[in-house]
Amino acid sequence: MKIAILSRNKKLYSTRRLVEACEMRGHEPMVVDVLHSYMNIASSKPEVHVKGESLPVFDAIIPRIGASVTFYGTAVLRQFEMMGSFPLNESVAISRSRDKLRSLQLLSRRGVGMPNTGFAHDPDDIQDLIKMAGGTPLVIKLLEGTQGIGVVLAETKKAAESVIEAFMGLKANIMVQEYIKEAGGADIRCFVVGDKVVAAIKRQAQPGEFRSNLHRGGAASLIRITPTERATAVKAAKIMGLNVAGVDLLRSERGPLVMEVNSSPGLEGIETATGKDVARMIVEFIEKNAKPHRTRTRGRG
Repeated sequence: MKIAILSRNKKLYSTRRLVEACEMRGHEPMVVDVLHSYMNIASSKPEVHVKGESLPVFDAIIPRIGASVTFYGTAVLRQFEMMGSFPLNESVAISRSRDKLRSLQLLSRRGVGMPNTGFAHDPDDIQDLIKMAGGTPLVIKLLEGTQGIGVVLAETKKAAESVIEAFMGLKANIMVQEYIKEAGGADIRCFVVGDKVVAAIKRQAQPGEFRSNLHRGGAASLIRITPTERATAVKAAKIMGLNVAGVDLLRSERGPLVMEVNSSPGLEGIETATGKDVARMIVEFIEKNAKPHRTRTRGRG
């Protein structure tokens, strides 16, 4: 099969591993930089061009679209969908998962466990907003933040008020979220492919830090997850409509709580910690499921 990998940088670990996995399985991979792509949106013959050349119709597309280029990246992916290519993750599903408010509302509607969460742009009553999250300590997040950037732990009511007021001054959309103390600064990244959790790691924050993101210096280790955690991760990915997802869970006294569903989960941390060939599993999923014009909007909302 001809497989396009939408990535800004062919040297990134995840991109390299996907290229290797495609080649090992006998496919023809091509890395396409979405920002260097441009489109002819014609109903008779939609095309994608790079440097004056029309790209072929690929059998499958593996989107590795960064959060900062979501709008244009999903537009390019939609174009490939119009051309009949099978998307590993559909453009609608990626857009849905990137919108923190929309994604949590969808998960809530389907009864998925989450930390108590409040959303606001310019709240008239900060006290009430803090109360929504169960009081302090609480976590305040910018909706547009990624990889732990724009996430603040407010340990006192006064600190929470100050941070919320500061974000309000920037006209930023924020969410306040219950701090799950029993998680101990750790979360679980479940890597979902299809209807299975194929690998899982525990991400532990550094001492004095509450953010467990590997980009923030968190440490990854192998972990055995429970059947409930496994089922929760798969359900969350399906609600988003994602075939491949990194679902981040917190262990709480009331069961697993979903923090986020990532549509372009990195491979380095999960493959290094588990020793599993996740890139190969992704390509095998494509082999079993890729058919022309198979794009469909799955999930609701």
